[in-house]
Amino acid sequence: MLEDKDRIFTNIYGLHDKSLKGAKKRGHWSQTKKHLANGRDWVIDQVKASGLRGRGGAGFPTGLKWSFMPKEIGERPHYLVINADESEPGTCKDRDIMRHDPHTLIEGCVYAGFAMGAKVCYIYVRGEYIREREALEAAIAECYADGLLGKNAKTGWDYDIYVHHGAGAYICGEETALLESLEGKKGQPRLKPPFPANVGLYGCPTTVNNVESVAVVPAILRRGPDWFAGFGNDNNRGTKLFCVSGHVNQPATFEEAMSVPFRELIEKHCGGVRGGWDNLLAVIPGGSSVRMVPADQIIDTPMDFDSLSALKSGLGTAAVIVMDRSTDIIRAIARLAYFYKHESCGQCTPCREGTGWMWRVMERMVEGRAEKREIDMLFDVTKQIEGHTICALGDAAAWPIQGLITHFRPVIEERIDQYTYRSDKDGRVLEAAE
Repeated sequence: MLEDKDRIFTNIYGLHDKSLKGAKKRGHWSQTKKHLANGRDWVIDQVKASGLRGRGGAGFPTGLKWSFMPKEIGERPHYLVINADESEPGTCKDRDIMRHDPHTLIEGCVYAGFAMGAKVCYIYVRGEYIREREALEAAIAECYADGLLGKNAKTGWDYDIYVHHGAGAYICGEETALLESLEGKKGQPRLKPPFPANVGLYGCPTTVNNVESVAVVPAILRRGPDWFAGFGNDNNRGTKLFCVSGHVNQPATFEEAMSVPFRELIEKHCGGVRGGWDNLLAVIPGGSSVRMVPADQIIDTPMDFDSLSALKSGLGTAAVIVMDRSTDIIRAIARLAYFYKHESCGQCTPCREGTGWMWRVMERMVEGRAEKREIDMLFDVTKQIEGHTICALGDAAAWPIQGLITHFRPVIEERIDQYTYRSDKDGRVLEAAE
């Protein structure tokens, strides 16, 4: 379990001074110029050695992603874009970084920009995050006033950071849709290739990183990559912000070591499951877009990318949604199906048509107003959507339903049997799939 001395986000709850002065007292900005003097390759190599994987959901190695940027800076400028469009249901970690500990992110942006030869950074903030944007802009203004940003910066790297406020579109959390939105266009994903590292913002080399992925970099460079790699299992290194919601006694956002068992995570930080462990039904371990895992499978599972992938789920953003036995599991997934139907940008036919079809079938299954053969039909449709769209929103819409059918098919069948029994008594007629 993580000790207080090893925590990167020391003001995640806003208990201390979040100003530049307070951040410097906690060690931020203390060695920035010294580290930048070691060169771009040194910074990238340190991040690679730490084993840091992206904290935005996909878990791609951060240092490797940075190395994809062209080494030489030609006529096209390089850009760093921070994805702060935290719209995944259940996820609320980046919000607290921007609101209470913004200088971890800003200093991280300087390191990341320097490593990729970028003189400009854009931070794309979720439309609903009003106070978070204000706190971030105030912190950036402090850095300009202190000479840490802008021309002739104290760090030795001239750098500008701009905050861009989104309009509340979930699809803009996808990196290429985010870039389209930044350019003033409709937020719809781009076909890849070309990838952003070659053709990104304004057609220039661009890297898009999550808030947490960049915010941990200064601590890695100050304490060394071996320190960061000392937490977690192989290929799942470092510390991680978890945000736990649902049926626990104390929902919370907190920092913990990777690979901590689920049971210890909930007992230590959330006071256990509401009604005790025997009352646990299922868990969505990484935000609403990953498949749920039944209680008996997840209870002692290490909370990391590979362990949850082995359960056909994923760590995602580490937004842990806990559901006890009072949950109407079919209704819960139907609600998520509506969310993805609502947030589909409509560019790809499988997603545009499929998300609405799945939601309508799920609504009937909530009532039991369906036929058992439609369960397999619904699963088959999820497979036709999964992997057949430009971005991963189609996958995100399909996976919760796949998890429900895989693990709770008897619950769906029982609901249908109950409705059929009532229908037989009342003389009603079932509807086929629409």
